[in-house]
Amino acid sequence: MSKYFLLFFLASFLFQACSKNDEPVNTGDEEYTINWNAAADSSSNAFVMSYWNGADSYFNYNNSGLKDFHYWPQAHALDVVIDAYLRTNDNFYKTTMNQWYDGVKKKNGNTFLNEYYDDMEWNALAMLRAYNATQDAKFKTSAIDVWKDIQTGWNSNAGGGISWKKDQPYSKNACSNGPASILAARLFQQFGDVKDKEWALKIYDWEKEYLFNPANGAVYDNIDSRTGDIQKSWIFTYNQGTFLGSALELYNITKERGYLNDAIKAADYTLNSLVDSNTRLLKSEGNGDGGLFKGIFIRYFAQLILCPDLDASTKKRYINFFKLNAETLWRTGTNKQLILFSNYWKTKPGNTTDLTTQTSGAMLVEAAALLEKQGLLAN
Repeated sequence: MSKYFLLFFLASFLFQACSKNDEPVNTGDEEYTINWNAAADSSSNAFVMSYWNGADSYFNYNNSGLKDFHYWPQAHALDVVIDAYLRTNDNFYKTTMNQWYDGVKKKNGNTFLNEYYDDMEWNALAMLRAYNATQDAKFKTSAIDVWKDIQTGWNSNAGGGISWKKDQPYSKNACSNGPASILAARLFQQFGDVKDKEWALKIYDWEKEYLFNPANGAVYDNIDSRTGDIQKSWIFTYNQGTFLGSALELYNITKERGYLNDAIKAADYTLNSLVDSNTRLLKSEGNGDGGLFKGIFIRYFAQLILCPDLDASTKKRYINFFKLNAETLWRTGTNKQLILFSNYWKTKPGNTTDLTTQTSGAMLVEAAALLEKQGLLAN
């Protein structure tokens, strides 16, 4: 019997066992209390069981066995596995993390380096979290190696900033600067190299000057230094999330209130402008790459909710918004037979969902379990 079959069997057993403790699947009562820890057990076990490519040790592009390899979603899939491991201390997830390291590195050309700076940033952030969860030095070493390569993306075009892609030094994007600032700030907080703090501040200051609207909290997608044009019509939840995430990291380092205020502005813009006008849920941003956007926002939004210095009224407002999205997803937007999510969290999907979309929903459920553990989701 292969080790992959054993892992699959173990995942099935755990999934079935956890599901028995979950709230009723077929219920007409929309107000039943959700056990978020049990929901996360079901969600994350099903996630690995349905998307993991055991033969090659990476996550397939959908739950129907499409083996297309996309580098950047692998980082966020790993983040879900880390969330589950931190919550459960289950070696099943730790084993998956270790196999991910070997499989993704091999599939990416036996390296974690990539032509897209944002892709490397997502993976470096996830590997740093994996190191913190496991204390396995390989994750730390690779995260730092990738960070060194990311620094080569900074140039003077458009006043500074990390480029989006190595062959496009003129394109400076929110997605390649917000995560870079978060990574640098976390490396400084953990290992104490003041140069990392300087990088975090420099990257943040550039993004705030060129891509952030301080009047309403919008984060614009990119600036093209060849023309000076800023793409103001593209405002996505994930860019809002990483900007507020970097602001929160710098607030944690400096305790300067301006950073927390920036995080709140970015969050408020999202809650006011990037939602469905009828339901007030985070809007669909499509399949493919867009399927991941909301989950990334939720990851950093949850950290903002956990900030002890957030004023009580803002915290309550954010918790209510979070609960609306999470409860709607789990009660009405989940295919409970397969534990699948769609790109609009009120709509139940069919039998196939792509990795990006599923990862966003799994992030939301794990974040709900985290906030529940802190006593923040009580009715």
